Amino acid sequence: MHISHDCSDLNHPACRPQRLCLPETGRRGFIKTVARVAGVAMVLNMPIPGSAFGAFTNIKKSTVGEIMDAFIGEVSAAPLANTVDTLKAGNRDVEVTGIVTSMFATLEVINKTIAMKANFIIAHEPTYYNHLDETNWLENDDVFRYKSELLKQHNIAIWRNHDYIHRHQPDGVISDVVERLGWTSNYNSANSIIQLSPLSLKNLIEHAKSKLGIGTLRYIGDLSQNCSKILLMPGAAGGRRQILSMSKEKPDVLICGEIAEWETAEYVRDARTKGEKLALILLGHIASEEPGSAYMAKWLKNKFPDIKVTHVPAGNSLSFL
Repeated sequence: MHISHDCSDLNHPACRPQRLCLPETGRRGFIKTVARVAGVAMVLNMPIPGSAFGAFTNIKKSTVGEIMDAFIGEVSAAPLANTVDTLKAGNRDVEVTGIVTSMFATLEVINKTIAMKANFIIAHEPTYYNHLDETNWLENDDVFRYKSELLKQHNIAIWRNHDYIHRHQPDGVISDVVERLGWTSNYNSANSIIQLSPLSLKNLIEHAKSKLGIGTLRYIGDLSQNCSKILLMPGAAGGRRQILSMSKEKPDVLICGEIAEWETAEYVRDARTKGEKLALILLGHIASEEPGSAYMAKWLKNKFPDIKVTHVPAGNSLSFL
C-alpha cells in the first residue's frame, strides 16, 4: 500500500538525500578518476606556447627545387637559356634540412655543412674547378672522386647561383660589397662609378682592407696620390671589359677582384708611364664577392624562416709571405 508524504520534508526517510556507499578502494579510485579528468580539462584549456604548438603540427619542408625556383622567380627574363646556375650535386626533390651559403663549395665548407646536419649548399662559383663544372676530364682524379662521393654519401645538393644573383634587383653581390664599404649613396650602378671626397690611395687601400676583412692585397700606383673617382668591378670581369671601362670612364683607380696579369696590369702600367693618374687595387676574387653569399643568406632567412641558414665564408685559398 502506498503512503503519501510531503517531499519537502527532508527528514522523511523517503526524501532524505541518499549517500552513495562504495567500498574503500572504489571510493579512492573514483576520486583519482575525477582528479585525472579535471587535470585533462585544465590542460586543454591552457594557452599553448608557439614552440609547444609546433610539436603538434606538421611543418611542410621545402625542397631544393622550391628554394631555387623562389629566387629565380624574382629575376627578370628568367629562366635563363644559357646559364651555369645548375645543380652540381643532388637533385631538386631533396627535402632541405639546412642551408649553407658560400663563395665556393670547398671540402672544408662541405664538412662544416655535414657537421651542421644541413644538406643544401648554395655557392657562387664552380664546384669542380672550371666555369662550366665539366667533370668528364676529372673522372680518374682522386680529388674529384673523393669530393663527389662525399656529397653522395651525405645526400648534399649544391646549386651554383652566379648568373641569377647578379641579375637580381638589386645585384646581390654588388649591393652588399658597396654597403660594406659604406658607399651606397655614392655608387652609380649605370657605370659602376663611385664618387668620393679625395683621399690618398694608401687610405683607400686601408679602408677596403678594413671593411672587407682583407689581410693583404696587391696594387699599382703612388700611395700618396689622391683618388676620388673609383671604378668598382668585383669578381673577374675580364681584361677586355676592365680596360674598356677604364678607357671610357677615366677613373683615378680601378678596384676589382682579380685580373689576368698580362692584360689589365700591363694596361695600367703603360697608362701611368704615359702620364695618366691611374691606379689599380686588387681585392682578390673571393674577398670581392663573398658579400654576395652573405646577401643570399639574408634573402633565404627572410623567405624561408623555418629553415636554418648559415653563411660560411670560403676564405682565401692563397697565403702570402
